[in-house]
Amino acid sequence: MRVIVTGAAGMIGSNLVHGLNAAGIDDIIAVDELTDGMKYRNLLGAKVSDYFDRGEFYGRFERGELGRIDAVLHQGACSDTMEHNGQIMLETNYRCSKRLLDACQTQGVRLLYASSAATYGDSTVFRESPECERPLNVYGYSKLLFDNVVRRMLPTARHQVAGFRYFNVYGPREQHKGRMASVAFHHFGQLREQGKVKLFGEYGGYGPGEQTRDFVYVGDVVAVNLWFLRHPERSGIFNLGSGRSQPFNDVAHATINAMRAERGEAALSLAEQVQAGLIEYTPFPEALVGKYQCRTEADLTALRATGCDVEFADVETGVRRYAEWLAGRGA
Repeated sequence: MRVIVTGAAGMIGSNLVHGLNAAGIDDIIAVDELTDGMKYRNLLGAKVSDYFDRGEFYGRFERGELGRIDAVLHQGACSDTMEHNGQIMLETNYRCSKRLLDACQTQGVRLLYASSAATYGDSTVFRESPECERPLNVYGYSKLLFDNVVRRMLPTARHQVAGFRYFNVYGPREQHKGRMASVAFHHFGQLREQGKVKLFGEYGGYGPGEQTRDFVYVGDVVAVNLWFLRHPERSGIFNLGSGRSQPFNDVAHATINAMRAERGEAALSLAEQVQAGLIEYTPFPEALVGKYQCRTEADLTALRATGCDVEFADVETGVRRYAEWLAGRGA
């Protein structure tokens, strides 16, 4: 099998490359934009057959210059939800994706692509349906715009197209993302540097640290992508989260205990961690009032209806795996 992975040096893209290698696939064309050159570290140890800068890739792929390709795993995007330049967002997340979709259908190439739970915005129901889609920023809108193009063409699509609305993904190879890295990553950093984790206090009817998200481990995201790669008959737009909503307190609690375990120290209850000053609650920022989701939870009905049986880790399990990965690299 010959596969292209766009955004290959990013968090999800690089984990997909390593996951493909583990599945015996190493004829992989990696595509990314390495202005941040240190992202190359995410691909260390991975087997790829070629690399293209994103600026060169799209034109060459459209012209059929890359030879026979079986599938494109399209992870490349501008994912900074604080980026307010709509022109950049729409060119990167919509127009490039539309060009790729058209070229894939023309050339008989399957397309698996990254959408986002940001398409739901301030909705309280997270189901792949237009009435649930109310993006709060241009990032979410750019992803929704492409999803709607896919919806229109799916009835006549000649080859697999599957989009995945990623919820809050965390795990290895996200160190380059800065403030856009996961809560778990920032908690690890805060513990190392400050000896404590900081969480938002009471807001939106939720107690301190009790605002909730659907946190999904990146290894499970890879497993779902690989499942669809093995099932070319399955197309559509699907939520990709754990299907469970857990509070930020759970992430902090799991992170602290995972790091304590690495040091040979006993686990503590959440109350004991707060009492020991390992968790600190800070006032909710005024700048986020009215712009903050207090809860997300993926409805997995459509995903499970395909037959996809990937089991998703809870926060405690996923964070422990993440801590073991970090410890194994001296991080």
